[in-house]
Amino acid sequence: MITTVTLNASIDKAYHMEHEIVGGTVMRVARVANSAGGKGLNVARVARLCGSDVQATGLVGGFNGQYLEALAEADGIRSRFGHIAGETRSCVNILDPMFSSTEFLEPGPTVGVDEFDAYLAEFPSIIAESDVVTLSGSLPAGMDKDSYQKLVRLALDEGKRVILDSSGEELRLGLEAGPTMIKPNQDEIEALLGATATAQDDVVTQARSLREDGVEQVVISLGKDGALLACEEGCFRAIPPKVRVANTVGCGDSMVAAFAVAFERAMAPREALTYAIAVASAAAMSPNTGEYDPADRDAIMSHVEVRAID
Repeated sequence: MITTVTLNASIDKAYHMEHEIVGGTVMRVARVANSAGGKGLNVARVARLCGSDVQATGLVGGFNGQYLEALAEADGIRSRFGHIAGETRSCVNILDPMFSSTEFLEPGPTVGVDEFDAYLAEFPSIIAESDVVTLSGSLPAGMDKDSYQKLVRLALDEGKRVILDSSGEELRLGLEAGPTMIKPNQDEIEALLGATATAQDDVVTQARSLREDGVEQVVISLGKDGALLACEEGCFRAIPPKVRVANTVGCGDSMVAAFAVAFERAMAPREALTYAIAVASAAAMSPNTGEYDPADRDAIMSHVEVRAID
């Protein structure tokens, strides 16, 4: 089983527009899609589409928190969230013909020290049946920057494989706990290491340096240009085929989900990278975040180019 952790969950509202946005006017929405959101919930939906048994956890509160749990259940995702006094946030993604995607992200509630401590105490029992744990997204206000570090250590102590998908200080401190995999994008790894990558060799050097710091597998997502994986077997670059893009929001989460599934199924790194790129590319073809057509994934897989890098 895969458990996904979302500490700053949200009600995600996708507004599908038939006309481009015009500022200062009243715009009518053609279609609305509400979903249990936050990066970890996106991971959970995609992992379930991949055929894995999934559990979602994290922190929720208020009426939005209750609604989020109901939306997750409607998606077939079982959940075991910790409950807080604050109200779970809402986030809006406007999809229109001119700008493609414009997101408005609320900051989220403030989490008390006692609330997170209570969640930490329950965490080992929450993940007891899981093989893989993913930790994704931002931290709510009130939480210490080392919160992911604490969760990574608890999961590793329970013998789980851990994927950490965060950025900034949360990622830097999380690395000290030695997660199994991290998945920064190029901007995030440059900020983490304080060095700009101007060529592929620079990206490879950055990935290898993080492996030397104790991370078993380092994935650097490169957007439409694919991803790079550094692992014990070497470095690999995956290049996806061109696809018809409908919505790129959550594609990184789809990649995390696919790698979690790959860990669960004991895929070799090269096979896992191919699979993850195919899933993320298929997700970009779907208008709905956290969804994809498995037929698209299967069609893409044979067209993903994977190169070994010396």
